[in-house]
Amino acid sequence: MKHLLASPAYKMACDQFDAVADFLNIPESLRERTKLPKRLVTVSLPVRLDSGEVKVFEGHRVQHHLTLGPTKGGLRYHPAVEIGEVAALAMWMSWKCALADLPYGGAKGGVAIDPRKFSIGELERVTRRYTSEMIPFISPQTDVMAPDMGTNEQTMAWIMDTYSHQLGHTASSIVTGKPVSIGGSLGRREATGRGVAFLANRVSDLLKLPNDSRVIVQGFGNVGSFAAIGMVKYGARLVGIGDASGGIHNVKGLDLAALQEYVARTGVVTGFPDGDKISNEELLVQPCEILIPAALDRVITAKNAGKIQCRILAEGANGPTTVEADAILRQRPEIFVIPDILCNSGGVIVSYFEWVQDLQSFFWAETEIFDKLYRILDHTLDTVIKEARKHNIDHRTAALSLGIQKVVNGKAIRGLFP
Repeated sequence: MKHLLASPAYKMACDQFDAVADFLNIPESLRERTKLPKRLVTVSLPVRLDSGEVKVFEGHRVQHHLTLGPTKGGLRYHPAVEIGEVAALAMWMSWKCALADLPYGGAKGGVAIDPRKFSIGELERVTRRYTSEMIPFISPQTDVMAPDMGTNEQTMAWIMDTYSHQLGHTASSIVTGKPVSIGGSLGRREATGRGVAFLANRVSDLLKLPNDSRVIVQGFGNVGSFAAIGMVKYGARLVGIGDASGGIHNVKGLDLAALQEYVARTGVVTGFPDGDKISNEELLVQPCEILIPAALDRVITAKNAGKIQCRILAEGANGPTTVEADAILRQRPEIFVIPDILCNSGGVIVSYFEWVQDLQSFFWAETEIFDKLYRILDHTLDTVIKEARKHNIDHRTAALSLGIQKVVNGKAIRGLFP
């Protein structure tokens, strides 16, 4: 599997693991089988387009480990998807699930496609073909998918339907993040973003920051938009927002409702009249109390880590901070980092709630769901802070240590077969 190291994301995930493995003194007999993915599946997806042309797409699914239960992870549609990135995301999902005490291993899937360039019918055919190719490797007890970048509730409905047709009966627990009308959970769509906002607000209280703290969010998709909504509800002042088109900034604060209406109409944040247009790179280094990277990975780098001007770095995206940037941030104790495997774990936690509800055919009220979510996030945050203080380590190392150690313990207890 050395070919995976050609991917910067996978190399970053491995570097993080190796550093924590050294810190934890994990025995060599457990290191490789804890780090390496259990299964990598790559498939060709021939699909007939609306034009009549047949186009072949490349799809991937990586299941990192099944030691603690079935694997869990999203499916993304993006033209830059490749197996190394998918493997990195699966590894991070493993530590995220273990940190939150969920009975899952990590997984991730992806198709190299730009969903904006294809019709609904074409995307449905891609999804159903991908699902049919993955059927030997997925089940509610083996691997459970969820939406990610470029996919949504409709994608999950197509997966559920395709899998159920093969089974001969409805299997709603094969995916999470599906529409509520067919077994989805209340609160799942906004869970990741609301979890980011909850944790950022919780840390803001710990640091005694002002109620109207300035917030910058890079990314205005599902996670970024709900994180922005949550922060504004907590009383914070949204001064910057960005998406793939660029960023906008207003030191006096942006009108979020007007911005949402503008984005719904135009599809982008740039051009919004109530702010100055700047690049995403410039957006990340503007003064604020709370900075939320909620889009792509590796946006906080060695080049800008020394320039960011926030008190809280709340990682809504997966892997937004490189290893080199981490080393710089460790020398900046004024910045409180809420690491990604904690900060954006609200989505997989409520996905777990959805899976449980589907298995039992017993559904919960939204207030019950968010009460459970916030209690888990609050407890996990406290645990990470205590671990960091106990060993005098940074929050990312503390969070990764807790997650990785749980997986290591599970593998050691279960033993090696055959």
